[in-house]
Amino acid sequence: MAFESLGDKLQGVFKKLRGKGKLNEKDIKDAMREIKLALLEADVNFKVVKEFVNTVSEKALGQEIMESLTPAQQLVKIVNDELTEMIGGETARLEFAQKPPTVIMMCGLQGAGKTTATGKLALNLSKQMGKRPLMVACDVYRPAAIKQLEVLGKQVQIPVFSMGDSVSPVKIAKEAVAHAIKHGNDPVILDTAGRLHIDEELMDELAKIKAEVGPTEILLVVDAMTGQDAVNVAKTFNEQLDITGVILSKLDGDTRGGAALSVKQVTGKPIKYASVGEKLSDLEQFHPDRMASRILGMGDVLTLIDKAQEAIDEKKAQELEAKIRKQQFDLDDFLEQFRQIKKMGSFSQILGMMPGIDKKMLEAVDTEENEKRMVHIEAIIQSMTEEERRKPNIIGASRKVRIAKGSGTRVQDVNQLLKQFGEMQKMMKQFTSGKQSRMLKRLRNMR
Repeated sequence: MAFESLGDKLQGVFKKLRGKGKLNEKDIKDAMREIKLALLEADVNFKVVKEFVNTVSEKALGQEIMESLTPAQQLVKIVNDELTEMIGGETARLEFAQKPPTVIMMCGLQGAGKTTATGKLALNLSKQMGKRPLMVACDVYRPAAIKQLEVLGKQVQIPVFSMGDSVSPVKIAKEAVAHAIKHGNDPVILDTAGRLHIDEELMDELAKIKAEVGPTEILLVVDAMTGQDAVNVAKTFNEQLDITGVILSKLDGDTRGGAALSVKQVTGKPIKYASVGEKLSDLEQFHPDRMASRILGMGDVLTLIDKAQEAIDEKKAQELEAKIRKQQFDLDDFLEQFRQIKKMGSFSQILGMMPGIDKKMLEAVDTEENEKRMVHIEAIIQSMTEEERRKPNIIGASRKVRIAKGSGTRVQDVNQLLKQFGEMQKMMKQFTSGKQSRMLKRLRNMR
């Protein structure tokens, strides 16, 4: 996962300091030397590292910090604040044209994940903002690029505008905007061509598309796994096209993360989105403060809440609450809750957003085994009859053998699930009585 190594090293620096009472100047300088090395090893731009270390050192050596009762915590706060500022400061959101359609021009080198990012962005804007995007196949050079976009369009159920590979990309972009106006599509997302490296021909074509359709947003898709090269690419594209923002792709890969920490400082343009997984739904709004918090091991509770709100169906939540209050919660409801949790992402992704969960703790938890267990639970419940799901107490020895065979699990697994469910029912019974019931009512009214 991106930033894993950097996060471990920074957290290691702070752990050493927590064991001390007050910090002296040598403690601060030693800590800053380690932080500097950690950032350089993560492939953060040298000038960015130098500026960051100087700013943090200056603030950390202030009298107020040195005389604080909790200097280590104060240093963590300073590093967190400056890291947030380095990555981008405020969350940068997409701009939309006052007169639709908004044109979003996607650009980047070949292999950066531009076409996939186009599909992910279209899905995100459709689901999160209720937009009606139109994806446009402007890459007429790469074999199968048009087909790839059309396949993505079917997967996310978003229309794709194409004129084949023998028409100029400038004309395609112009016709696509006219099509969007006629059919009420907004925004228009242009998937432009890339090259293996930046050349004059590519930049000339992109400049012509920009001049023809006047995009509100020019988003550069940068492969986070390419390290410092990604920063150099971003710098050149910005100088040539005056980009409005960056989408970081492959942030879930085995990357040192330095590109993400450098791109804003080097280009002056914000990271607006980050691709955090292979699923088309794995595109997140980039929040610098949340990312800094995640790197420093303080979790990312806000993103976890966002994922929960997106995954949980409000109507189903209300129906579930009514069932809990009437003590009618059954194994069908239990299964539905598992499915809601699965929508939020993998077990390791969810755990990684929890405050205080570091790499060692994640390694100690067998996330693969937990993922397998969730699959088994789903299979066991689906192997039950409707009556068994509603009345688990009727499941005797012979039924358990049948359920285990039907789900490809063991009788012990069936017993474990029934035991867990029984304990959950007891807990819910307590929760809906007396004082807990009143608390449930207050929580409902707060929504």
